[in-house]
Amino acid sequence: MNILITGNMGYVGPVLIRRLRHSYPAADLIGLDMGFFGNCVSSAGILPECRLSRQYFADVRNFSGELLSGIDAVVYLAALSNDPLGHAFDQATLDINYRACIRAAQNAKKAGVRSFVFASSCSVYGHAEDGPRTEASAVNPLTAYAKSKVWAERDLAALADRNFKITCLRFATACGMSDRLRLDLVLNDFVAGALASKKITILSDGTPWRPLIHVKDMARAIYWAIQRDPSETGSFLVVNVGADQWNYQVKDLAEAVAQVMPKVEISINKNAQPDKRSYRVSFEKFKALASGYTPQVDLVTAITELREALTAIGFSDKNFHQSKFIRLNTLRQLREHGLLTPDLEWTSAGEPLR
Repeated sequence: MNILITGNMGYVGPVLIRRLRHSYPAADLIGLDMGFFGNCVSSAGILPECRLSRQYFADVRNFSGELLSGIDAVVYLAALSNDPLGHAFDQATLDINYRACIRAAQNAKKAGVRSFVFASSCSVYGHAEDGPRTEASAVNPLTAYAKSKVWAERDLAALADRNFKITCLRFATACGMSDRLRLDLVLNDFVAGALASKKITILSDGTPWRPLIHVKDMARAIYWAIQRDPSETGSFLVVNVGADQWNYQVKDLAEAVAQVMPKVEISINKNAQPDKRSYRVSFEKFKALASGYTPQVDLVTAITELREALTAIGFSDKNFHQSKFIRLNTLRQLREHGLLTPDLEWTSAGEPLR
């Protein structure tokens, strides 16, 4: 089994690589990444990429199709990964998350790749207060990030056939510890705040709904998607990935953290404008199709693991919202040092712009 993973040096990649190396010990695992977040290692005893067979540093927007020769499966993780990034870099978000994804899939199909897995998002549902959304529900993308996922799914559908299986995994909001941790995710943010300052700050009124999934369970789902049987589940598949019991209101997540980490103050902005990104999601389809790969990590375990891992690395930064664990901060710092162009391309030879 030969697998190419784009965007492998982000939050999900290290956990996925560990899973794939365990499941396919003899596999040729290849990473392809720009390296934006290469120095954002939080807890690794070794660099996560050491578990790969090879690591390429390249822009997914223009990487050589020759890298796809002999590849059995492509996992497309490459993305500007949240709404703040999409707002700050809207054009790059569409180029990386959408246009480059379609070109990669087209080239993969030409190269004889059999399986293409696209990391999509439940954020495509936008605002949905009248019941859990299924895969048949209308999408309502409110941000550049969500639109990029909707458009990629739409164009990928036309490429799938009996020889080229495409799986679009609409993931719930990620959480949990990774060797390249992100703290711009709701549960991770709450645990970090509770540990560093004994305070959880909710910017909204706490009522918006969010489905969550642990990053380890995301890796399990990707493994399932790589090897799923298209004769049973179809050449093209869009599926919500998560668990029904992991639909939470934001205030409930804060209270769950406070139960695991006592003496924590919860601050809610009761005067906040309504958060338009509020949705519940049904995961019944995923449960039916992937019964052996449904989420296993529960909320208390996720919180406890984060607390213990952050404690182990001596995390105590009360100003972590200004740290490298917030992806937007990292990209802004690279831009400020002249290392990235406005379109998020590396400047020539890494030299600062004059």
